[in-house]
Amino acid sequence: MNVTLQIWRQRSTNANGRFETYQVDDITPDMSFLEMLDILNERLTLQGEEPVVFDSDCREGICGTCGLMINGQAHGPQLGTATCQLHMRKFKDGDTITVEPWRATAFPVIADLMVDRTPLDTIVAAGGYVSVNTGAARDANEILVPKEVADTAFMAAACIGCGACVAACPNSAASLFTAAKMMQLNILPQGQPERWSRAEHMVETMEEHFGSCTNHGECSKACPKSISIDFIAMMNRDYVKAKFKNLRLASQSG
Repeated sequence: MNVTLQIWRQRSTNANGRFETYQVDDITPDMSFLEMLDILNERLTLQGEEPVVFDSDCREGICGTCGLMINGQAHGPQLGTATCQLHMRKFKDGDTITVEPWRATAFPVIADLMVDRTPLDTIVAAGGYVSVNTGAARDANEILVPKEVADTAFMAAACIGCGACVAACPNSAASLFTAAKMMQLNILPQGQPERWSRAEHMVETMEEHFGSCTNHGECSKACPKSISIDFIAMMNRDYVKAKFKNLRLASQSG
């Protein structure tokens, strides 16, 4: 099959960008989208041209490194799929495909299709951890976790941190990402010691970098792991509780 690509090219963060058109012929429907870009880059290199810069790592939909706006959709037309898992059979022979980086103020373009997603790391650093008390190993069954709690935590922990939720949101909000990273810990017994400080610190760090959530729901649709927006409601509940609990604790210690 043959496709025409309109790809955003931008040499650096401060440079002006533009779309450039490339014809990619003789590709197979079973290629992944990133494999197709690899073919394009091989041909550009052989022609003495600069290859297209894009992020990738595991190419198994696990690491969250990949992330492209494909025809205006985060990760492309197939729901619940990362860019690396999207195959060319989802397109038709002769299609014109527009490829862009994540479009969000918090994600400045580094080059071409690669963006800086450091603000997501700052949210996790603000509270995405649990206490570890050193000493003898605890018995495996000492901390009981109900199955429904474990299942819910696992659904939140499925977040791969790709940033598609931010790119798809009209407000460039990171509420789904923050909620997933927070609630995977907040609902578990092991996450209770920092629960309220975690809720306050992670939400307020998020607000420093990203827009506000207005429940459009685009984040969940774009998420390659189909994480539910219910976690945003859970996060908001914990944040409100945290403000009262932390204020009371501060007054008692003062």
